[in-house]
Amino acid sequence: MNSLSIIEEAFPRGLLRHELFIGVLSSVSAQAVRFNLNDAGSPSGAHFLGGRYGKGEVGEFVLIEGQITLLLGRVVEIHLPESDRLSVDAVHSRVLDLNAVGTIQLLGSVAMDTLHVAAGVESYPRLGDRVYAAPHNFVADLPSLMEPEGSPASKVLLKLGSIDVALESTVSIRPEKLFGRHCAILGTTGGGKSWTTARIIEECIKYKSKIILLDATGEYRGFSGEFVTHFHLGSPVNKAVNSLSCALPPTCFVESDFIALFEPAGKVQGPKMRAAMRSLRMAKLVPAIAQNGIIRKVDQAKGPVIAAEKQPGVAAKLDDPSQEFDVNKLISQIEQECVYPDGFGAVRGTKDITKWGGDSGEVSYCLSLMSRISAVLTSPSFSCVFDSVEPALTGAIADFVTSEKRLLRICLSGVAYEFKAREIVANVIGRHLLNMARGGSFHTSPMVVVVDEAHNFLGRQIGGEDAVARLDAFELIAKEGRKFGLNICLTTQRPRDITEGVLSQMGTLVVHRLTNDQDRAVVERACGEIDRSASSFLPNLKPGEAAIIGADFPIPLTIQIFSPKAKPQSDGPNYQSCWQNDPPKQPSSLSELMVYPKKQ
Repeated sequence: MNSLSIIEEAFPRGLLRHELFIGVLSSVSAQAVRFNLNDAGSPSGAHFLGGRYGKGEVGEFVLIEGQITLLLGRVVEIHLPESDRLSVDAVHSRVLDLNAVGTIQLLGSVAMDTLHVAAGVESYPRLGDRVYAAPHNFVADLPSLMEPEGSPASKVLLKLGSIDVALESTVSIRPEKLFGRHCAILGTTGGGKSWTTARIIEECIKYKSKIILLDATGEYRGFSGEFVTHFHLGSPVNKAVNSLSCALPPTCFVESDFIALFEPAGKVQGPKMRAAMRSLRMAKLVPAIAQNGIIRKVDQAKGPVIAAEKQPGVAAKLDDPSQEFDVNKLISQIEQECVYPDGFGAVRGTKDITKWGGDSGEVSYCLSLMSRISAVLTSPSFSCVFDSVEPALTGAIADFVTSEKRLLRICLSGVAYEFKAREIVANVIGRHLLNMARGGSFHTSPMVVVVDEAHNFLGRQIGGEDAVARLDAFELIAKEGRKFGLNICLTTQRPRDITEGVLSQMGTLVVHRLTNDQDRAVVERACGEIDRSASSFLPNLKPGEAAIIGADFPIPLTIQIFSPKAKPQSDGPNYQSCWQNDPPKQPSSLSELMVYPKKQ
């Protein structure tokens, strides 16, 4: 038995196999090493145990037999010395004794006894150390091999994809590692982002999971089964089978939502609208002082209102942004707020501080605000909020938490973009979930909310400089939801439109092909576990291929995502069938074959 065979048999699981030997080290530096390729002149890779190995191709994972530990690396470059580059031409299928050199990026260390993988280099290799292609099943086991030593065996595993077409190279990931510190699925259009999202959801609902999917376009309507329920807001073009219509009650809206909706401008509209909302809260809390749901102030006494404010618990609720009120009375109440603070007394020229005065003329400054409020309240975009008798979505969410259902899909495709309706509605739903989490609703049953097309909802602010409202519900979930059992999974094709503060909160990134350099730069800054060498592979990923990066994946792992059973229905129009000319009409009789000259 030669020395190479002795070394190979010294490692468990047959990691170092003679069939996978590809070269020896010729140069060592702090970040990378170089090696001489043994089979550089071979026209193709090799097949071993059902899998294909490039044996020195760019992107391939390799193992380096060090003096103390094994080192895991990835081939990032193959080149010939300048003097030998002309030895390769198109005539020869194989060039013997090709003097090729490869560069390996060092990723981590592998313990020789337990095969536990840790990021970083425990001990650098020496010149002449051998380099082997890493077996596919070993690379597929990296998520579990990077677990802390002594971790219990996992019974809940999500089978997402594979390293190679071989079945034994399936990559399974614990949900704690995928969602535990939030997750983001990134990729340009056509890269497989939607398929990955569908696959992850399919794997989750095999277990007793709780997933809420905010479907922005309706492409995930194909999910079905006893553990799936569908709801939709508005009137989507394509509805899922058994999808139920629901409404988002105005009681879910807080003061900042109404500011975002109505966008008061100038120095008058904002204060008057806030004063009107405060008065309507009082009308809701103390109906006895209201007339037709509003508090009259024009030439009216202040006494009843002052007395109502002194009632126990009323004063605190008046300034609570979440205290409900009748928004349909807002225009009428704004008119009542446009009065002089003090009326005229019995003596001519004096003021009576016990009552309000008459019309101050400020109504004219609020006419544009009133028009906008009227337009919003009657807009079809908000029919699911202000003009709907459907069951409340909040009740559906509460029932879902306590039921045996595992996926609640909320379709937003029926909510129009007019008046920023879609962004505001999604933000209201996000804040409602966060309030439920703060109240302990998800303490024993962790909830994952999947936000499709997240760049449309995160990092938005509405209004001018006089009244700015930030739609930050999902940002707050990303920052504090984890400790309350609420995790978020974002999917987007434009990472640069997601604030870096939010993206940096994502513990795991599933990155598909990214061709825009700004998107790649955002990913690099948000995830400290990826460097420029690793991100250079992102533009060239195949459709359905993704790199998994993050705090729990210090060694970036590239896998081919399995095809989901419920495929997202996001295909565009079929121009070949839609634009095809009608076939020529076939003659039905001999007379139709005869051609007569037209009369002039």
